[in-house]
Amino acid sequence: MRIYYFLAIVLSLASISCTLDKTDYEAEISTEVTEFYEFKEAASINVAPYKISIEALNGTFYKGYNDIRIKVLNVQTNANVVASDVTFLPVFSNANGTVSCPHQYRFEYKTAEKCYSGYSVFTNESNASGNWKLYLGFTIGNENYTVNLEISVRPQTNKNLNMTTFTGNDDEQYCIALVAPQKPKVSENQLVAGIYKYNQPTNPTGIFPDPRQFSYSQVDNFLLQLDPRMPEPSMGNHSSPNNQDLMQQSDGLYHGVVNYTMTGNWTLNLILLNQNGQIIKGTVVPTDFTPGVEGVKSELYIDTLF
Repeated sequence: MRIYYFLAIVLSLASISCTLDKTDYEAEISTEVTEFYEFKEAASINVAPYKISIEALNGTFYKGYNDIRIKVLNVQTNANVVASDVTFLPVFSNANGTVSCPHQYRFEYKTAEKCYSGYSVFTNESNASGNWKLYLGFTIGNENYTVNLEISVRPQTNKNLNMTTFTGNDDEQYCIALVAPQKPKVSENQLVAGIYKYNQPTNPTGIFPDPRQFSYSQVDNFLLQLDPRMPEPSMGNHSSPNNQDLMQQSDGLYHGVVNYTMTGNWTLNLILLNQNGQIIKGTVVPTDFTPGVEGVKSELYIDTLF
């Protein structure tokens, strides 16, 4: 009887300690997450007689995945103009040279919204040592227009939209960016991610900016295995039930389920497999419950916090 009583006290103290550690940890950070659904103008440039308006959620470009809309407007009437072959190329420049990021080069016209729609996964923030430029093109009638403008890419404050870049076991360069949910709940959440690969150029460099040198594509028919854990020592690296691996759907993005059983710091441990079932990146995480010890992470992971 004394043994059971002693174990009950130990478990109770462990629970209290866990709760206190968790509370103290959350007190040090802001977990307030604002969801953005409204597109606002983030940048614009005029090329007579047109204005090019680039819109993003919250009117801000963030590091990570960004849905982007482009509108071509008549400067005199401010009316939408239907163009063709609207192209979008983001280029980051610093002392080491120029690079791009996963992006949709040719935007698609959305009739209902009267705009051109695409995305960009900015892999760097704008800072004193490097900056982003957008190189845009469009055609109206028989005339081609090209413009470029510098933009500001801000840090992503919502850790539920984090991203990672890495070199796979096949020596290719990949990027995984979280797209949703912006604001998870303590329950099973639909998890959406974009998975992209840099297309190594096979032709000599053309006139800058040559889009063939900055080309990315969505990877098709891969599998992203998911093992979410709470890596804080007080959480013991525990997992949760009912998670589902991410598989590609008709929108080109990868969809799965992550079950957050409480708020706090979670790590999405990942293993990326190609269409042949070969591991591109990632390692299995030990299943041990390790209270007091920081949890082991996969070779491929993304941290989240809500």
